[in-house]
Amino acid sequence: MRTAGIPFGVVAAALAGAGLLAGRPAQAEPRRYDLPEPTAQLRPAPGHEAGLSAAEANCQACHSVDYIAMQPPGKGAAFWTSEVTKMRKVYHAPISEADGKAIADYLAAAY
Repeated sequence: MRTAGIPFGVVAAALAGAGLLAGRPAQAEPRRYDLPEPTAQLRPAPGHEAGLSAAEANCQACHSVDYIAMQPPGKGAAFWTSEVTKMRKVYHAPISEADGKAIADYLAAAY
């Protein structure tokens, strides 16, 4: 049998020699990245200290405050509730429902 003008045996031997037919998964070196220093801090929001604490404890485990700060200002409670719900349901952030509500309320007040 021939494949694109190259004998099948030659193609099979080349693939086997490359380890592609040997049944072994390719071994890749783990990559390490140096993350930049954060450039933003969570803003205070009087009356929402519990939400600020919950945001500090939960949100920064996955992303920097820069991600929060770059959102368009004045989006309101519906936007932030949706964002926190997305983090919990889509990205499986381990945030309790109570903390999620406190975080959304805090973000709506502060941003």
